[in-house]
Amino acid sequence: MLEKGKEILSEQSFSLLVGAELEVFEAGTAELSLEIRDDLKQNNGFAHGGVVSYLADNCITFAGASILGNCVTSEYKVNYVRPAIGDRLIARATVLYSGKRQSTCECKVYAQTDGEEKLVAVSLGTINKIDAP
Repeated sequence: MLEKGKEILSEQSFSLLVGAELEVFEAGTAELSLEIRDDLKQNNGFAHGGVVSYLADNCITFAGASILGNCVTSEYKVNYVRPAIGDRLIARATVLYSGKRQSTCECKVYAQTDGEEKLVAVSLGTINKIDAP
């Protein structure tokens, strides 16, 4: 399942641009990470909120896809809890509930420095199954 997920990620040009990596893709869960590069930081020196938000959105969609198959995010929200300061961002998402066509997923995003992780954002989203093109 992980290899198929990596193949899907490699087809997402924005994911390639920011350097996202799919670390876990199993039934009901996903994990994405990326290096916090200088070009992904905002003017105060921490990861831009848009990068944190992207990671949460894509991670909850992967978690939902692990149950539903082809899907899209229909809505999500992000609560930022602290600035994303560190070397790497790690997003971990789980499916809280899934029906036949829709999943509710949560994601926690962490900033990592020297192996220590600090929570920087929490996201909740609704993922909908779509028919394959």
